[in-house]
Amino acid sequence: MKPLIKKLVESYGPSGHEDQTRDLIRAEIKGLADYVTVDPLGNLIAVIKKKSKSGKKVMLAAHMDEIGVMVSHVDSKGFARFVPIGGVSALTCVGGRVRFADGTVGVIGIEKRDNTSNLPSFDQLFIDVGATSAENCPVKVGDAAGFHRSFEEMGTRLVAKSMDDRIGCAVLIEVMRGLKRTPHEVQFAFTVQEEVGTRGAGPSAFGLEPDLALSVDVTRTGDTPKGVRMEVSLGGGAAIKVRDSGMIADPRIVALLEQRAAEGKILAQREVLEGGTTDAKPIQVSRIGVPSGCVSIPCRHIHTPSEMVDMRDVQAAVNLIVYTLERAIEL
Repeated sequence: MKPLIKKLVESYGPSGHEDQTRDLIRAEIKGLADYVTVDPLGNLIAVIKKKSKSGKKVMLAAHMDEIGVMVSHVDSKGFARFVPIGGVSALTCVGGRVRFADGTVGVIGIEKRDNTSNLPSFDQLFIDVGATSAENCPVKVGDAAGFHRSFEEMGTRLVAKSMDDRIGCAVLIEVMRGLKRTPHEVQFAFTVQEEVGTRGAGPSAFGLEPDLALSVDVTRTGDTPKGVRMEVSLGGGAAIKVRDSGMIADPRIVALLEQRAAEGKILAQREVLEGGTTDAKPIQVSRIGVPSGCVSIPCRHIHTPSEMVDMRDVQAAVNLIVYTLERAIEL
């Protein structure tokens, strides 16, 4: 999976600008589904049709977009001011690099501050693209950029700027590749604009009308110094979500996933997340309601340019979903 993960995490795709990532994924899944389409909002949908009368319509969702920035003003010397796209922290921006859709790279700088003990704010930051004036600046108001950082391996740990949620996209692609038999119709939704309000998943679920759904996304960990208090840790296996700030997972799906993990001897851990949510939130309340859950990938340093996952957890997520889809599902 590592070459696939590297391609995905290094691709450009801030919320609302997922085209390049979508094209990459579409090429990777060519020939693996019965049909592939793009809906009006930009979600990439791939479906393996139902093989059995007793099978369910199972939706799997992972979002293609990443956090980023958008130019709001270019001054006379060619420095670009910006606003965040999604949950960006000004603290992790300083000295970072961003890349625009056309390949232009910029460095995020900060004004001289009288009180450096205070956290920086976005109105103190700017993007330096090497321009000397507004006229020769290669970016303009409304241009979007993603963070620019290479993929790195650290033993079983993988680090990149957009594990959230390109790692979920990689899991869905591997599930599609590894699913040799299933009684179900499996609906793969690579969604848009999750980072700015889980906007893509609801319309995709409305169109697909699944019987049940799983989102695949990252979650926080509780294994860093003085970090958040939660049981999830890197290397602890796929995380089966019970609750986050946006949804309560259907208890039947939690039980199903835990049962399948035990039967398949797949490493898994329970997840209760205090802040944050996933595509499962809008899917759960689509149409008359969809029983929904989430398989999470433990991830450190979320919403920074250096998000970290463990390859063993990633593979466990793939194994758990494939093992579940190969068998009958009764809720």
